[in-house]
Amino acid sequence: MATVITSEHGFYNALTLHRPEKRNALNDELIADLKEALGEADQNEELRAIIIRGSGPDFCSGADLEALQKIATASYEENLADAQNLADLFTLIRKVRIPVIAAVHGRALAGGAGLATACDLVIATETARFGYPEVKIGFVPAIVTAFLRRNVSEKRAFELVTQGFEFTAQQAHEFGLVNKIVSDEKFDEEIFEYISVYEKVSRSAVMLSKELLYRTDGLNFDAAIKAGVEANAKARMTDDCKEGLAKFLKRQFKPQ
Repeated sequence: MATVITSEHGFYNALTLHRPEKRNALNDELIADLKEALGEADQNEELRAIIIRGSGPDFCSGADLEALQKIATASYEENLADAQNLADLFTLIRKVRIPVIAAVHGRALAGGAGLATACDLVIATETARFGYPEVKIGFVPAIVTAFLRRNVSEKRAFELVTQGFEFTAQQAHEFGLVNKIVSDEKFDEEIFEYISVYEKVSRSAVMLSKELLYRTDGLNFDAAIKAGVEANAKARMTDDCKEGLAKFLKRQFKPQ
């Protein structure tokens, strides 16, 4: 049975983590299935957004017990390869050209919180809870740190990764980890309302914006400006921009 279920909804795909009996805990199979589903969605030129969500009562509870047992007995080289596998999933989300949105209900803990943090946007129910509790068992929320540090202040990131407490959706919103909080009762309806903007704006402009936004992370100021100039010029050459400009100019110069 597939651990990720893909459902198509016109302009977006929903990728549902499907291990409800394990609270959608991460294992090798789920990670592989999610990578495959993301890759396939990225090749679909009709899609404008991707949602990642969980089946059952939780979004994702982190690594499952079998994965933790494997960690406990593996060599350094084996653990290095295993950690790289999860890192590849998180970085793939940034490489996918269109927005990837985490729709979080229930708990998103440890690797589950990391998965949500790695997404471009996060929408959460009022009762959702988050946390990076790895330090409680002598572990480190290491891979997510690169993403977390880019989302919150240094001191907040330090607090979250070294204290390991759970926090509410409202706190996550205040920290800068959640974009929008919605009601539990209207979760599906409000997810659609939130992402429907991507059906109305330019797909190529959104893709160029995403690429530029993350590209500037590793650039100094002058290089970031140069990257912006290049992205601007690329945008001008797209069909979306040419058509948009033509419509705009036609409205501006319409005879009164």
